[in-house]
Amino acid sequence: MPAPRSRSSAAERAIRAAGERLTAPRAAVLQTLLAARQALTHHEIEQALASRLAVDRVTVYRVLDWLVSLGLAHRIAGEDRTWRFLATHGEAHATHAHFMCSRCGRTVCLDEVAVPPAVKVPRGFEPSHVELNVKGVCAACR
Repeated sequence: MPAPRSRSSAAERAIRAAGERLTAPRAAVLQTLLAARQALTHHEIEQALASRLAVDRVTVYRVLDWLVSLGLAHRIAGEDRTWRFLATHGEAHATHAHFMCSRCGRTVCLDEVAVPPAVKVPRGFEPSHVELNVKGVCAACR
């Protein structure tokens, strides 16, 4: 499924505004993430790209790290210790919750779930990131 053009255009503008180049591998990985309905592992992204572009494993890792550094994607650690990646969809996406299926590993964003902007931590500690993961069984595994 192709990514909606408006989301793709916004991401491309952000890349240009950062003074970066949108190479063929970068564009292909970005389009794959924008079109995904759930978080994808590195391996799933490689498989999705295999039929349209020859990209080696290291390049995919580098592109994913690059997209995360630009704020165009985020990564979620699965229970299986495998990173999963999702495209970031605007400012509201900065802090949000995820649902993680404990059977198949499917991970989706829960944009409607409010994550507290501040968490009380012990004196002298400073939080830098809040993650909220809801674990259970997805509809396909039920």
